[in-house]
Order: sequence, then C-alpha cells, then structure tokens
Amino acid sequence: MVRRHFLLIALVVALSLVTFVDTAEAQQRQYHFNHEWTKIWINQNGSIDLLYDVSMTLDSGDPINWVEIGQPNGDFTIGEAIDQNGKTLSTSDTSSGGEYKVRVYPSPPLEVGQTLWFNLTTNVAKMIYEDETNPGYVGMQFTPTWWRDARVTNLRVLIVLPPGVTNQTVRTMVDWNGTQPDEDGRLGIYWERSNLLPDQKYTFGSAFPKEFIQNYVAAQPLWQRYVPWILGFGLIFGVVGTVVYVARKRPYLIPKISMETLGIRHGLTAVEASYLLDMAPTMIVTEMLYSLLQKRAVWVEATTPSLKLRIMEQFKDKSAYAENGALRYYEIDFLDAIRPDGTLDEEKLASTVIFMRSTVEEKMRGYCRRDTIDYYKGVVAKAWEQVEQAGTAELASKAYDEQLLWLFLDPNYKDRTNTAFHDRAFEPSPLWFWYWYGYTHYHPHPTYRPNVETPTQSAKPPSIPGSDFANNVVDAVGKTSNNIVLNIEKFANAIVQAPPAAKASSEPAHHGATCVCACAACACACACVSCACACAGGGVG
Repeated sequence: MVRRHFLLIALVVALSLVTFVDTAEAQQRQYHFNHEWTKIWINQNGSIDLLYDVSMTLDSGDPINWVEIGQPNGDFTIGEAIDQNGKTLSTSDTSSGGEYKVRVYPSPPLEVGQTLWFNLTTNVAKMIYEDETNPGYVGMQFTPTWWRDARVTNLRVLIVLPPGVTNQTVRTMVDWNGTQPDEDGRLGIYWERSNLLPDQKYTFGSAFPKEFIQNYVAAQPLWQRYVPWILGFGLIFGVVGTVVYVARKRPYLIPKISMETLGIRHGLTAVEASYLLDMAPTMIVTEMLYSLLQKRAVWVEATTPSLKLRIMEQFKDKSAYAENGALRYYEIDFLDAIRPDGTLDEEKLASTVIFMRSTVEEKMRGYCRRDTIDYYKGVVAKAWEQVEQAGTAELASKAYDEQLLWLFLDPNYKDRTNTAFHDRAFEPSPLWFWYWYGYTHYHPHPTYRPNVETPTQSAKPPSIPGSDFANNVVDAVGKTSNNIVLNIEKFANAIVQAPPAAKASSEPAHHGATCVCACAACACACACVSCACACAGGGVG
C-alpha cells in the first residue's frame, strides 16, 4: 500500500512538472525571420561595408524591444538603421568580451503578429587577409548570424568584389548560386539557402588576386604561430618543476595550482551595476544622489530649474568621510561637484561618471561581462521579490527602502512600484531622506514636514496610501533625472567617450536598401579564407 501511494504521488508530481514546463514554454517569445540578407562591399583599404536587410515576425510572447546582430571584430563603425517606413532606428554597440554586436531598437517595439523589416549598415576594418592556401590571393570568410531560438526562411549573401575581379579570377569555399554586377559594374557573387533551423550556421568565403586590392593583413609566419604554444608549454613545465621542487623540499605541504578564469564579478554596488546595465548617464547620477539621500549626506533645497543641494553638516569634513569609508568614491566625487550655491558643476559631475565608469571597467578585467550582467539582473529581480512577497505593509516599506537603488535598475520599476503598493499603504520612516525629498517637493499637498536637521526626533509619519506613494516616487525619480543639471547638453558632451585612437573603421560609404534580389543581411563576417572564424549569434529582447 505504501509503495502504491508513493508511485501515485510520483505520477502526480511528474504530470505537474510536464504541465509546468509546457506552460512555461508556451509563454516564451516565438519569432521567425522571413529573410536574412546581406550585401558586402570589399573596399580598397581592406575594410568591408555591410548592409544587413532583415525581415522578422513576432508570432507570440512579449514584445521585441531590440534585435542584436553580430559583427566580425570590434573595429567597426555603425552607419544607420532604417525600417520599412523609412524611419531611422536607434542603434548601440553592445559588444562584450569576444562577441561584437550592434543592437537595433524598433520604434515602437514589435508586437505579436507584426513584421519588422529594417536595414543596418556598418563598416568593419581589417577584414581581408592573405590566403595561405592559394598563393598570390587574398580573401575573407563570412558566417551569417545564426539564431538560437528562431528559424530563417530565406538566407542570402552577396559579396561585391573589388574592381577588375572576374569570374575566372575569383575563388570560393562553396560554389556560388549566381553572379550579379553591382551598380558600378563590379562583380558580385551570391549564395542562397532556405529554411534554416534554429542555431543552424553557414560559412562562405571568397578569394581573389592580391593585386586587385591595396591593403590587406599579411599572413603570419609559421614560426610566429607556435611562439604562444612554446611559451605556454614552457610556463607549464616551469610551474610543474617549481611545484615538484617545493614538494621535495617540504614534503608536508600539499602543492596547489590555481588559475583565474572568466566568471561573474561579484561585489559591485547598485550604482556601479547601473553602468553595466546600460542606464542613461542622468539616471546613473540620480542613483548617486539617492545613495547620498539614503545616507542623509545631502538634502535637496530646490528642484527647479535644476537641483540645488545642501551638504549636511556631518559630511562637510571630507577628510573624515574619506578615511572612515562612510562614503564611496563616486559619492565623494559627487559632493565635490556641488558648488557653494548648491548647484551641480556639469563638468565635475561628468568626470564623476567617467571615473566611476573606468573603475567598473577595471574591476571587470578578467571577468565575463555577459555573466556579470545576468547576475546583477538577478539581484534586481530578487530585490523586487523581497518587496512583493513581504507579508505586511511595514515589511514591504522597509524592504523598498533597503533595496531602493537596486529596484531603480529595473526598466519597469514604475509599473512594479504601482503593482507592489496598489492594495496596501506605505509606512515611511523619518530617516528616509530619499522619500521625504520627493514628498516635500513633488507632492501637490504635502501634509508632513520631516525634521531635516534631527530626523530621529521627528514624530512618526502617517501611513501613505499606496497609489499616492507610488506616483510620488515615480514622479520624483523622473523629474530628478531630467533636472539633475541645468545644462544637460554640456553634461552630455563632457561624458561622451572619445573613439579609440587605434580604430581604423569609418562611416560606411554605402547606405540604404539599394538591393533586393541578391542582397542579404547577415550578422557576422569573419576575416581571411584560411583563418578561424569567431562570430556571434543573434538575439532579441
């Protein structure tokens, strides 16, 4: 009887798990590509212009807010992205580690049943390599983007060769499907594939005599390729020899060899994580301000036309808070950016963000960026769970205060705040400067004034209706981000990173959807016929 009872329970659990998995899968985003085309122009300087032409349809699930298309290396320049209505779409470089990608943002986001058709142009430097298998030739390899969760109905790749290259002088890895002259008479060769499964990849390559191009990357001498291997083996033998020597000299010690590998970078603050999560600079500064408000280091005296701040008395001694660790480095820099009249110095504030950004990049050295970003997205999700799963209004309010800076990193923090408190009140504390700042300045009829100088002596504040609290917080954060400085343009210009000096790519010379039949849009082009191809898969979000 016990055994039957056990089997019955196991069967019920198994059926529940199957139902759960099926339900979860049904809720996942489903999409497919009607076509993925690319046209590649090989330039005389050894770079290529890429024209991506992509049509995709969202079949079910959440809206698609962005589409990522891979690039062959990090030395690329984004031209423009245009949708089927001629509207220019926003783009950004989302490269991370060894994967190089351009993110395109549909406007508005793609809803279920809708189709998005857009073009993207880029220029990528150092793409043509000396072909070791064909003496006297140079060439390139190309792998169109593959999509882990989507199928591609039609894939086309068109490569426009340099002037003078003919059918008789060009060589390819795979037989082409046809040739087509370009607008200026240059020979174009193209390939076509149909009904690609998720994660299915194709690689194409072409080579031509080196006299038809001015610049290319010369092949590395054979002996140079083995230098890293020789050094690596030498290092290994050296370490092993040292360990053996130490073990023989001190037999009671157990020798250990450890190697640092890529992984998650723990220990970042919410403000530092805001940079990794691609928050706008004004929102990063807003995070810094709220961090200082939480520590009761500043008070907001005015909010229009821009913020006017007052440093609290106990934080005016910079040497003290720099030594005791009461404030973090970016908070100290933020205080230094406050002028005597309480306004913020745009240039100093920009320097604060730039230094924080550099510090985070240094902290990320040797760690996996993508895994770290996913980790901190998980931290944000857990912070919201603490608020949403709190059993009482007091516990929910306390959790909201403790997790405040992490909650702000959720792109949907406004809606989630409304949802979390729509049916319960908010219980504020006199010590929560971040809340009383917004309540004092942005509430239409504030009924409570905190004692800013000695908040611990203030009377217990009254409960706030949940919807009133949510609207107040959302309004305060939004207006703070918009009014953080008086001259937002000066601040933005000061914070923009200068392009790397070694960058060789430039604005693509070819723009627009000038091709249809043999034009294609891929995500990844890899250099050299003989070399390895390290490309990136595409994605949506």
